[in-house]
Amino acid sequence: MSSRFATGPPGMETSARTSATEPRDVARRVIDDNHFMVLGTVQPDGAPRVSPVYYSHAGYRDFYWISSPRAQHSRNVAARPRVEIVIFNSRVDPGPEVAAVYLGATAAQVPDTELVPAVDAAFSSVRPGARAYGVDELSGAAELRLYRASVTSTEIHVRGSDPERGTGVDRRLAVDG
Repeated sequence: MSSRFATGPPGMETSARTSATEPRDVARRVIDDNHFMVLGTVQPDGAPRVSPVYYSHAGYRDFYWISSPRAQHSRNVAARPRVEIVIFNSRVDPGPEVAAVYLGATAAQVPDTELVPAVDAAFSSVRPGARAYGVDELSGAAELRLYRASVTSTEIHVRGSDPERGTGVDRRLAVDG
């Protein structure tokens, strides 16, 4: 019997017995190894819009980025909070190392009342080349705001030729417990 700890969305719990090919471990590796996500929002005319944003995450369940409320993707999030996110390494050649994570989420600008704990979560670790922002830089008259996407679903990319899960056609596999 494996022990589980709820540290993320459904399917992203930590298990005492895991391998590098288990869907939740693949998802975590891709999320941890990359810095940018493609944020998919819906424009006022219903057309999709995709935007690359630099992210951090807290427990694989909340993804944070900084943006101007005037940016089109920020306005789209304000009007339609359901978003889709893709994280992948675009520098990997086609082949067995290809991996991607698809996240369904609900996104919003972090309200001022939640900003202190959200800033702590968003900047609990800062990658080289990035910096932590302070509450004063993300509130009041400041131009930028902190945004959060709370994950509702997680899937990984499975190559059609994957030796364990391949079906001949690339597909998505839900990450579940």
